[in-house]
Amino acid sequence: MDQKQAKRLHILFLPRWYPNRYDPMFGLFVQRHAEAVALKHSVSVVYVTESEAVTQKKYSIIQTEDKGVFNTTVYYQKSLLKPSFIAKVINLRRFVKANMAGIDLAKKKFGPFQLIHVHILTRLGLIAFWYKLKYSIPYIITEHWSRYLPLTNGFNGFWRKKATELVVRHASAITTVTKNLAEAMKNHGLNNPDYVVLPNVVDVKLFKIHSSKMNRPIRMVHISCFEDRSKNISGIIKALRLLSKERQDFECVFVGDGIDYHAIKNSSSDLESTGLVRFTGLLQDEKLVEVLSSSDFLVLFSNYENMPVVILEAFACGLPVVATRVGGIPEMVNEGKGLLVDTANEFQLVDALKKMLNSFKEYNAEQLRESVRSTNSYEAVSGFLNDIYLKSIK
Repeated sequence: MDQKQAKRLHILFLPRWYPNRYDPMFGLFVQRHAEAVALKHSVSVVYVTESEAVTQKKYSIIQTEDKGVFNTTVYYQKSLLKPSFIAKVINLRRFVKANMAGIDLAKKKFGPFQLIHVHILTRLGLIAFWYKLKYSIPYIITEHWSRYLPLTNGFNGFWRKKATELVVRHASAITTVTKNLAEAMKNHGLNNPDYVVLPNVVDVKLFKIHSSKMNRPIRMVHISCFEDRSKNISGIIKALRLLSKERQDFECVFVGDGIDYHAIKNSSSDLESTGLVRFTGLLQDEKLVEVLSSSDFLVLFSNYENMPVVILEAFACGLPVVATRVGGIPEMVNEGKGLLVDTANEFQLVDALKKMLNSFKEYNAEQLRESVRSTNSYEAVSGFLNDIYLKSIK
């Protein structure tokens, strides 16, 4: 075995969110991290989720291999027994059993793994902690969840907190997608000396600057999961309605799908009929890039966020951004990259949109793209995680 082969590790990913048969976009950022790591190491992903469709057997296992990542997805039969606490115990048991089965299959593919990379706490952190106790296998944690933020106040429960404190304390490193999230976790007593901000991955070979833009109205674009409580898409609609009273030289393209899609679309019929707004539904890959890169700027009006990957994708396409100053967004968006507004302040948003409609051409598209290419490309993130892995194993 030569030196290059000797350094190739087997990394096990245990994500709580990951693309699956029900939602191909769910946890897509985790999948991209796995693909980045696969540039240097062997990567197995074991993803477990409940399913009411699994009826004949209690488990259904799907295995795929793509872009160097070996995926094992285990769907387990969701118990609906009453009272509900009995169903919770049964489902927890099935969740753990499914993970163990998936991990065994991953070991058969690539042999023993040298490190576990947990994405999203807490149950998977406990599994990794058990492997560390029994086999001395180190683990690191990447947290994406906004539940630790004061605004969401979703980190509750005595035993959940104690278990989370345990797995965080014994992790070799904690990576978060923003400094803001790291501070929020520390404020909950989740202490570890090795907190690191991990860049999200952007496929800079896919997301590019559009070479030419046709003669058309100024185009702003919004891309999200259409969950209004967090994304506040209805607030954007209200702002556009106010803006349309002053000028109509724009269009806003809404890309995505989710629980509030139809309600928001129906409430926008007046703007849609005049051509000021347009809804595309869910778009992926080249179709998504085509809409994003052919636009003039991105608009987000979220009530809370961590690190929206779509902002980085907009930068990769050379687009400035109008967004709220929440979560990690101020860590990404500055004067040279866009405009920030307060949450739920539709009048501020209107003013920012007017300013951006007049000035979007003044932003340097090449500089916006370079800010992403140097830190968020597959190669950059692969090297970043490789350094963390080697330090953790040592």
